[in-house]
Amino acid sequence: MSKRIFISMSLLALLTILLSVVALTFIMFQQLSEDMERELKNQALYLRVGVSESGADYLAQIKGEDRESRITLIDPQGNVLFDNRAPAETMENHGDRPEVKDALAAGEGYDVRLSQTVGRHTYYYALRLDDGNILRVASTTDSAIAALANSAPVIAAIVLLILGVALVYAKHRTKRIVRPINDIDLENPIENDVYDELAPLLTRIHQQKNSIDRQIQELKRRRQQFDEITENMAEGLVVMDDAGNILSINKSALRFLGRDSEQREIARQIEDENIHLSVLNRNLSLQKMVNTALTEGPVKEIFQVEEKRYQVRATPIIEEGRTRGAILLILDVTEQIRSEQIRKEFTANVSHELKTPLTAISGYAELMRDGKVEQQDVSRFAGKIYDESAGLIALVEDIIRLSQLDEKNVPSEMEKVDLLDLAMKVKEKLDPLAKLKKVRMEVVGDRVEISGVPKLIEEMLANLCDNAIKYNKENGSVRIVVAEEDGAAILSVEDTGIGIPAEHHSRIFERFYRVDKSHSKQTGGTGLGLSIVKHIAGFHNAHIEMDSVPDKGTRIAVKFPNL
Repeated sequence: MSKRIFISMSLLALLTILLSVVALTFIMFQQLSEDMERELKNQALYLRVGVSESGADYLAQIKGEDRESRITLIDPQGNVLFDNRAPAETMENHGDRPEVKDALAAGEGYDVRLSQTVGRHTYYYALRLDDGNILRVASTTDSAIAALANSAPVIAAIVLLILGVALVYAKHRTKRIVRPINDIDLENPIENDVYDELAPLLTRIHQQKNSIDRQIQELKRRRQQFDEITENMAEGLVVMDDAGNILSINKSALRFLGRDSEQREIARQIEDENIHLSVLNRNLSLQKMVNTALTEGPVKEIFQVEEKRYQVRATPIIEEGRTRGAILLILDVTEQIRSEQIRKEFTANVSHELKTPLTAISGYAELMRDGKVEQQDVSRFAGKIYDESAGLIALVEDIIRLSQLDEKNVPSEMEKVDLLDLAMKVKEKLDPLAKLKKVRMEVVGDRVEISGVPKLIEEMLANLCDNAIKYNKENGSVRIVVAEEDGAAILSVEDTGIGIPAEHHSRIFERFYRVDKSHSKQTGGTGLGLSIVKHIAGFHNAHIEMDSVPDKGTRIAVKFPNL
């Protein structure tokens, strides 16, 4: 801005100087022309007096004395009677001269003629005498252009001097003009003391600044609200532009991409520069999903990351018929898929578990119906039918109990439960089975009370002890321990049985899962015992811990958080 002002002022000064010089030159030339006309007229009047008194001889007397003016006497026919510069007889007829014509007609005439060869102006004044002759006086001077050319060095020096002063002044004035503008405090526009002409602009800036500040605060508030919402989402969320650069990403999405430990660093990079999704994760299938969403439309796919499974949905952001970006929504469907798998396995297992005893019952009943069973074997066949039916009833009861626990629909109310008394009760109930299996049972520990459903906790402990007895060794032991640790109640069952291999630890609480199917078949059971234990513990917000070593024994502890 200051440069443009300086150039404008400099050009204006130069133009002003040049126009002034030209104008003054022509004004002075005009003034000179008027002075020249007046002087020639005065000379002619003086000469007319001399001629009137002395005749033409008067002109002969001054011939050669006046070298600046040219004096010519012309008769009415245009013949030259006298000329102080040249012999009269050698001169041509002057009757056609404008000033001579005007003098003959009006008594006086005036004319200016420019010499094309020397570039000079000649001024002519003609006066009619009383005898009819014409007295003409002429004087020559430089033309305006010639005068200007002759004075060019002096004029150029003056112009350069004035221009130099003008440039220095223009530079100084430019700084003075621009300084208040450069010093404007845009944070407080209306508090500036500047030119009155800028007041409307500063007022407008102040209004715009307030409006922008409000919009920025609103955007920050909405951004903060958006970040708070997305950061607390269990689902991963990634917002990208149409080039695949990340605009926003939450913690859950970074966890899916395997970059959750770099959250702050990535957030800073996203704010400072563009980061493409491929920088965070080079999975080609993921990149293909994003490209498909940006070019074709929504797409959905399942990804497996270690033991987790994620459902990723890529949806384009379309505005005015143009794709502006895409949104990745990442859902952790591990439990959903696992639950679906468990449901399928459960259905298959239930079908199998029901089909086997029903087939046996159907077979025994068919033999008895057709009379193919000897009378002495009827009682034995009836016993087998009874045993298979009892197993079916137990299986159905366990399934119903699992369903109730899944739905938190247990027809009992919470009350105080003494775990030591409950353990003694379970021991007394299972002692006959333990003696039959040649297993010794004992209960140790302190009296600890918790809030729970007594029947469920008793069933949970009975299932643990039942497994500890069935999968124990001859002359082995089962110990029930009741303890309190760090404000939590711990109920554990320890045995000296066959143990559980490490590769089965993560699955033994699944429904119908059996470590040794042949051994399980011999010991009986529905295969739902430990699953019921897990659900009852979950119902009481308890945590299960298990330690097991093959051929040495197993310890399963249930830790209740509330006393």
